[in-house]
Amino acid sequence: MIGQMGTTAFRMTVVGCSGSYPGPDSPASCYLVQAEVGDRTWSVVVDLGNGALGALQRYVDPLEVDAVLLSHLHADHCVDMTSYYVLRKYHPVGTQPKIPVWGPSGTALRLANAYDLPTSPGMSEEFEFHTYDAPFTVGPFEIEAFAVDHPVEAYGMRISATTEEAGRRTLAYSGDTGPTPSLLEIAADADLFLCEASFRDGDDNPPGLHLTGAECGETAAKCKVKRLVLTHVPPWHDAQGMLAESLAVYDGPTELAAAGAVYAV
Repeated sequence: MIGQMGTTAFRMTVVGCSGSYPGPDSPASCYLVQAEVGDRTWSVVVDLGNGALGALQRYVDPLEVDAVLLSHLHADHCVDMTSYYVLRKYHPVGTQPKIPVWGPSGTALRLANAYDLPTSPGMSEEFEFHTYDAPFTVGPFEIEAFAVDHPVEAYGMRISATTEEAGRRTLAYSGDTGPTPSLLEIAADADLFLCEASFRDGDDNPPGLHLTGAECGETAAKCKVKRLVLTHVPPWHDAQGMLAESLAVYDGPTELAAAGAVYAV
């Protein structure tokens, strides 16, 4: 099974981390997860929000991406799939093989509508669409998705790989969510927890939508994660305030996501 092969590197690059819409320093949500197996680099894109495709090209050739995982279908997490469709369909090097895209139910229809395509074939000649109905593998990665609390069908996920030096390592991603028991499963003992922090503690925040910095820290503490990275902070908030909220309740390594940052998992 490829997912059990040892990898010499397992890393996550922050392509975009701005919450809800692109900010002056970052595109919207997009994360590049990569691992080396022999002389082969496996590359999985997690979310592809507004402006992310342009920045993604700094870190990987988009024609060499092996799969895309969409946490949900809000524009700041998926809309650049329309541009990615154009790149794969019309690139002058010729016809590209289909790559798998996992997402919520209705992903194929949502993306076809977003580019004003007929629903058949839509983007099905460029992408092979799957839903999160069971754990699955992509190369060395073992992926498990969990439903989270958001106004639309949405998922967080655990992405694991077995490294030659450190054994099994896990990247946990909250996706967009309000507080939910699923977070405890997503983040349990994670080596790196990428957690959204969109709301400020003390504000009159609507339920079932996003987390505060304090709630991120509380989850990290309960789950004994090794490292916490706060992401998805909207440009209208002070990111340092989110960090301070988290540090008040979690004393482990914590930092703010920044476009271009690379983390070893």
